[in-house]
Amino acid sequence: MRRVQPVRVGSKELIREINSSLVLGELRGGLVSRTELAKRTGLSLPTVSEIVAELIGSGVIEERETASSGGGRRPVLLGLRPDAGYVIGIKVTETRVIAVLTDLNAGIVERTTVSLVGDDVDTVVEAVATVVKQLRAGTAISSPRQAAAPAAAPGGAADRAPAPAAAPDAALGGVAGGAPAPAPAPVYGVGVGLAGVIDRATGVVRHATYADWRDVDLAAELERRIGLPVVVDNDVNTLVANEQWFGAGRGVSDVAVVSIGRGVGLGMVLDGRLYRGAGGGAGEFGHTKVVADGPLCDCGGRGCLEALIGEPAILEAAGCDTVEEAAELARGGDEGVKDVFDQVGRTLGTAVGNLVNLLNPKLIVLAGEGTRSSDLFLPGFEDALQHAVFDGLQRELDVVVDDWDDEAWAQGAAGLFLGELFQPNLRPDEADRPSLTKRSA
Repeated sequence: MRRVQPVRVGSKELIREINSSLVLGELRGGLVSRTELAKRTGLSLPTVSEIVAELIGSGVIEERETASSGGGRRPVLLGLRPDAGYVIGIKVTETRVIAVLTDLNAGIVERTTVSLVGDDVDTVVEAVATVVKQLRAGTAISSPRQAAAPAAAPGGAADRAPAPAAAPDAALGGVAGGAPAPAPAPVYGVGVGLAGVIDRATGVVRHATYADWRDVDLAAELERRIGLPVVVDNDVNTLVANEQWFGAGRGVSDVAVVSIGRGVGLGMVLDGRLYRGAGGGAGEFGHTKVVADGPLCDCGGRGCLEALIGEPAILEAAGCDTVEEAAELARGGDEGVKDVFDQVGRTLGTAVGNLVNLLNPKLIVLAGEGTRSSDLFLPGFEDALQHAVFDGLQRELDVVVDDWDDEAWAQGAAGLFLGELFQPNLRPDEADRPSLTKRSA
């Protein structure tokens, strides 16, 4: 049994890191003044000013512009510096490794893809190492950062006008014309998403959906190979992260993201937190049983949702080689194939209705490659959902369709690591995990 590490209770440094995390969390959403930061976080203005000074000094945030004022001094707006560091996000599929380099706002800076010639662990690790090497060598991180504006002294003016930029700190490295040159911004780490049951806390893949992996410590294998911290999670959770950063789920505290394609997955944000379950297995929505003694599923069970509406089931029922071919026939008026998509929608709508009855989310997001035929299955889906949801739970329920591609999944994987980067290290075993809340950031 894994020993639980104690939380650093009562540590002044930990309290400072937690407060820094609160400030950074607000700045991820846009430009904010020191006074507004104090209001939103509940921290005192002197505390906010001290934290802001440290974060400016470390190059994580900067003073951007002054806001309008009804009278008196115009407040200075603060913002995150996207180029203060980078993160790599990776999606591992059956045939490819898709990777992106993102800035601290999860904006994509560079991208690359390599093909997989096998599904064994060594092959995947080497492919990941290849894309990481390519992205780290990119021009986006070889050019020096601009010098940050000088930090205000702790306890100084709360919302002052920005001062002229000073020369970079000597600790940043080389000399150009007698002045030290700023160092390139770091790549902080890597987020990886793949299909399967994954223990997020340990980085162990308990079971990979499309490979014969059991209890593979993938995070440790990758960290040894690439020399960077690694976060590994179920790929649908990376899609949830993308929704939280860029999609309809931004600012929504209860969201269910249902991915449809070859399989059916589920990612959940409950009360503002991504829910993974005790062992990382929450969200195996595709393997909920919806038809007693139904068709055989790849998992070995019968009547699974995935066996009824996944891509293989659609192709078998429609007699087509690709879903695109089936969709073209349905749009062309083939009644038999239209009925296939209609039944897919109704089955999915009933299953999602049960999900709504259990979790009462504010938002349902349908995502994945299967949504490219959403025009064909949505009418049946909406009708079945209407009949399945308990009276009253539909009143404030929103359903949206997001046709994310593989790159978006990789971007979400970067978002998972970024989420870690903005949090303090609460336990002793997290001491080496990079965090922007540390004084050494």
